[in-house]
Amino acid sequence: MSTILVVDDDAAIRTVVAQALRRSGHAVLTADSLTQLDKILATGAPDVLISDVVLPDGDGINRMREVADRFPQLPVIILSAQNTLTTAVRAAELGAYDYLPKPFDLDVLARAVAGALARGGQVVAPDRPAEDAALPLIGRSPAMQNVYRVIARVVSNDLTVLVSGESGTGKELVARAIHDLGARRAAPFVAINMAAIPRDLIEAELFGHERGAFTGAAARSAGRFEQANGGTLFLDEIGDMPIEAQTRLLRVLQTGEFTTVGGARTIRADVRIVAATNRDLAAQVRTGLFREDLFYRLNVVPIALPALRERQQDVALLAQHFLGQAANQGLPRRRLAADAVAVLEAHAWPGNVRELENLMRRLTVLARDEVIDAEVTCAMLGTPQPLAATVDTDIAPAIRALINRIARERPEALEDGTLYDRVIAEVERPLIEAMLARHGQNQLRTARAMGLNRNTLRKRLDVLGIEPRKS
Repeated sequence: MSTILVVDDDAAIRTVVAQALRRSGHAVLTADSLTQLDKILATGAPDVLISDVVLPDGDGINRMREVADRFPQLPVIILSAQNTLTTAVRAAELGAYDYLPKPFDLDVLARAVAGALARGGQVVAPDRPAEDAALPLIGRSPAMQNVYRVIARVVSNDLTVLVSGESGTGKELVARAIHDLGARRAAPFVAINMAAIPRDLIEAELFGHERGAFTGAAARSAGRFEQANGGTLFLDEIGDMPIEAQTRLLRVLQTGEFTTVGGARTIRADVRIVAATNRDLAAQVRTGLFREDLFYRLNVVPIALPALRERQQDVALLAQHFLGQAANQGLPRRRLAADAVAVLEAHAWPGNVRELENLMRRLTVLARDEVIDAEVTCAMLGTPQPLAATVDTDIAPAIRALINRIARERPEALEDGTLYDRVIAEVERPLIEAMLARHGQNQLRTARAMGLNRNTLRKRLDVLGIEPRKS
């Protein structure tokens, strides 16, 4: 029987996790602090250690570095409610077997424990502590947690990364995070947008050219590969690269060497490649627009960025971040009213994060009051009416906004089995009130219109505390 040690200051989490692991046949020890952890470890190491990051008497990840010196083969699984890229990177640098953001699925935790037991693990103190500097990626949604976990695993190596996603999702921010958190961070980060370079100049832009190589080449010019030497080269919109230039890029990726346009001297390319696209490269391969061998060279580690509409619970966090940025740049300080947040969370965001950022800057400059309400937000978005008025035609955005609000205010409600009742209760009241108003407060006609028995309607009125107005 394996022994699992669970360290978390939340008694409910300790209990639920311990019960789940015991049902799986494990012996479980629990601790609510680093002090208790030390006492348990004084008697020997468990088979797996599961630890929260924020504990009453210190930082769980920092303590794991000390644990690594004593028990270098002990697999560690990190839990955290902070759910930021910094936390994911710190866990990866620690050598943790896995990192699970809260709230987490017990089945996922059980699989992580099983994997740690089967494969074993080693906690390795990194050469440098993770930096807590502000990072460009914002979001705590499950979709962004998946992105953070992949980034955390690639910052310590030079594997080629292919970032895919719609325009405005933040592909260059991912590339910069990989560079800034990696060993090449002191060297240049160089970006080139393939869609913005004329076809006949792409090779010169990438590899440089010698004087006289073509008309207008009055002097030697270093290309992006040379400029990025020792650092990271970000190839944006790689799907727009002409097929003939793809052939030469493939050769450079295969050999690590290139020559300038018009030159004969071989230059060594010491760069890390991060590419990005908003196109379906696999589909382009099938139609012959993109080389299959280049696709596989680039797609070593794929990172798919979610559209903003797929992580709407991050909208409020992003909006506040952009408002704060604007204020730090000398623009007026603004705050969002709750109804404005609901409008933002219900919007489809075809322009993704970039659209949201631009909207926040417009609101900062053009809104007259410090607190931005739904009416002003709708006017800036071009939305014809507030969210509450759209429920008759499309209730889905309102439901999504409600769930996002619950996730912000009581995230545990998403996992404690009460979500269905909470959502139904919030929807039922305005539904009944609207139908009563539609039928002149007549309960019999309202019940018939709703397909309810009159006694059932009366019971719901009592439960919800709704008193029909006298007409």
